[in-house]
Amino acid sequence: MALDDSYYMKQALLEAHKAGERGEVPVGAVVVCRDRIIARAHNLTETLTDVTAHAEMQAITAAAATLGGKYLNECTLYVTVEPCVMCAGAIAWAQMGRLVFGAEDEKRGYQRYASQALHPKTEVVKGILADECAVLMKEFFAARRK
Repeated sequence: MALDDSYYMKQALLEAHKAGERGEVPVGAVVVCRDRIIARAHNLTETLTDVTAHAEMQAITAAAATLGGKYLNECTLYVTVEPCVMCAGAIAWAQMGRLVFGAEDEKRGYQRYASQALHPKTEVVKGILADECAVLMKEFFAARRK
């Protein structure tokens, strides 16, 4: 039985919850290749004191190491929030086959600043479990403002 985009986005949400529990912005990602999760990651920017340690960057690095190559054209990246421009660039360089994201990021998402940043062959699916992904972010930032 092939698993669907909702299943894999739920796996990314589990990663996002891990990030939130660590005090990180709750973004999670998984990379799937041939119906198998080959990488799981979440934001680690605070933990590593590294502004580039976004969930997508961590997942791309882990997936490339698992496959032993830098191109991920047969893979799908599932991420709970629309990637930023930096991550979109990395997704393009990795030649990711598919990008599936949950909530759109109107303030910092790649669509606003660099809508053509992805590799031309990358298929994009947006809005998978968008409400769940957005609520996680809103609750995290609301709690920080208290």
